[in-house]
Amino acid sequence: MKWIYIAAGILLYIKMMIMPNPASDGFDISIVEAVVRDSGVPNAVSGIIFRNRLYDTIFEVIVFTIAILGSYFLLANEKPTEKVYQFTDRPSIVLARLGATITSLVSIELAIRGHLSPGGGFAAGVAGGTAIGLIAITSPSEWMQGIYQRWQAATWEKVSVLIFIVLAAVTLLGLEFPDGELGTLVSGGIIPLLNILVAIKVALGSWAVVLLFIRYRGLL
Repeated sequence: MKWIYIAAGILLYIKMMIMPNPASDGFDISIVEAVVRDSGVPNAVSGIIFRNRLYDTIFEVIVFTIAILGSYFLLANEKPTEKVYQFTDRPSIVLARLGATITSLVSIELAIRGHLSPGGGFAAGVAGGTAIGLIAITSPSEWMQGIYQRWQAATWEKVSVLIFIVLAAVTLLGLEFPDGELGTLVSGGIIPLLNILVAIKVALGSWAVVLLFIRYRGLL
C-alpha cells in the first residue's frame, strides 16, 4: 500500500514541476481572492470552513461532542481516585498559571479576531482548554469541580452548540448578516459569531474532559 502513496506523490510532483500553470497562461485565477470577496473576511480559511463548508464544521462540533460522551461512557464504571495529587512546588504553580494566563489571552484573541488573521474558533477553544488544564493541575480538584458546576459550564456548552446549529441552518437557508467593511473587527457577517461559539464549545468541552480524567485517573 505504501508504494501507491509514493507513486502518487511522484506523479503529483511531476505535475507541479512540468505541467503548465494556468495562471501563467493569461488566466486571472485567484481562488483566495474569490473566497475573500465572497465571504467578506481576510482569513480565507475561515471563509471556506464557516461559509462554503459550513456543514463540515457542524459535524466537527458533533464529533467533538461524541468524543466527550465517549469519555464519560468509558470511565462510568471506574472508581474515582481517592486522592488527587497536584503540583505543590511554587515554581511549577507560578509557571503553570503564567502559561494559563498567556494561553487564555491567546484564546480570546483567536476567537474575536480569527476572521482577520490565522486562527479561529477551534484554535481558540484549544488554547482555552489548555489554560483550563494548566489551572487544573495546580489547583484542588474539588475547587475546579465546584467552579464548573457553579458556572453551569455544561449548560453553556450545550447552549453554544444549539445556537451554532441554528445560525448555521439560517445561513444555509440564504439569510446572512451584513459583511461590513473588509478587514475591520465587525465584519465577515456571521463568521465571527460562529468563531466565538466554537471557541466556547471546545473550551468548555475540554474543561469537562480534563476534570473527568483527573477525577478517575489522577494528575494528567
